[in-house]
Amino acid sequence: MSAHHRSWWALVALLLAGTLSTGNAAAETAVKFTLDSRLEGPSAPFLLSLDKGYYKAEGLDVSIDSAADSLESIRRVASGNYDMGLGDINSLIKLRDASPGMPVKAVFMLYNRPPYAVIGRKSRGITIPKDLEGKTLGAPATDSAFAQWPIFVRANKIDAAKVTVENVSFPVRDPMLASGQIDAITGSMLSSYIDLKDKGVPVDDIAVLLMADYGLMLYGNAILVNSKFAAEHPDAVGGFLRAFTKGLKEAVRQPSIAVEPVLRRNSSAKKNIELERLTMAIKENIVTPEVKTNGYGTIDEERFARAIDQIALTHKFKSAKPKPGDIFDPSFLPPTTGRKVN
Repeated sequence: MSAHHRSWWALVALLLAGTLSTGNAAAETAVKFTLDSRLEGPSAPFLLSLDKGYYKAEGLDVSIDSAADSLESIRRVASGNYDMGLGDINSLIKLRDASPGMPVKAVFMLYNRPPYAVIGRKSRGITIPKDLEGKTLGAPATDSAFAQWPIFVRANKIDAAKVTVENVSFPVRDPMLASGQIDAITGSMLSSYIDLKDKGVPVDDIAVLLMADYGLMLYGNAILVNSKFAAEHPDAVGGFLRAFTKGLKEAVRQPSIAVEPVLRRNSSAKKNIELERLTMAIKENIVTPEVKTNGYGTIDEERFARAIDQIALTHKFKSAKPKPGDIFDPSFLPPTTGRKVN
C-alpha cells in the first residue's frame, strides 16, 4: 500500500474514532436535579451515587443543587429548569390543586414517614400534644411541618384557640426555642432536634412529637420528575432511579461512609451531626415496616388514598380530590427484587 493510501486510511480511522467518541458523549443524557434543602446528611444517597459513578454507568450526566425548601424544588421541576428533584409530596398535592396543569409527578417515595414534628421543651411542660394548649408555638409560615398543624390538631383533639402561634423565620426558630422565648416549634426532626442539641439544649429536655407517631397517615419526601422530561427521556428516569437505589442501599448499610460526599461539599458540616441526621432519617423515615415489606420507592395505594383524605380534612380542594395515580407514577421504579431492603 502506498504512503498516500496509508495516510488516507489513517485519516478515515481517526475520523471514525472521533465520531464514535462524540456519539458516546451525545448518548449521555443530562439530568438537572434539585434537592429540597441545603446539603446535609440525608442528601448522602444522591451524592454517593454521583461520586461512585452510578448515574454515569446509566448513561446520565447528573448535576445536583441544593434549594431553600420543598416549594422551591417543586417549582423548579415544574418550570422545566430542573428535570428531576426531591420534594414533599403533600406540598406537591396542594400545589397541583392550585395549578391543575402542573407538569410534575412523584416517581419514587423516599420518606415513607415524613420528618414533620412538633418539638417542645419538657421543662416548659410539654411531653404530649395536648400539653401545647396554653403555650406559644413558633412556626415559619412556609414550613412544611406547620402546613400539617391543622391535621395534627384534629388528630390529637388539641384546642387550637388555646395555642399561641407565632410566625417566626427559619433562622431564628431553633435559637428562640433554645433560649426559652417560645415553648415549642414546628419543624423537621432531622434538622431542628439535632440543631437544638448542638446549641446545648439537654437531650432529656427535648420532646420530639413526630407527627407520624401521632395520627398522621401522610407520606413525606419523594423524587419528582418534570412530565415533559419523563415523556421524552423515560430511560433516563428509570436509569436515575436504578442508580439512586444503589446509592440508597449503600447509605443504609454504611451511613458513616455514605456521609463523606456531603462533608466534601459542605465545609461547615460536622461529621457527627450529619451522620446522626442521616441515621435518624434511615431509621425513622426511610426503612419503615412498610418499606421492609414492599421495598424502597413504592407506596401503599390504600394508605396514600387515606393520606389524601386526611389532607382534605384541612385543605379545601378546588377541583376533584386527586387519586393516588394522579400524583404518583410507579412505572419508572426498578423491579421489586432490586428494591428489597437487605
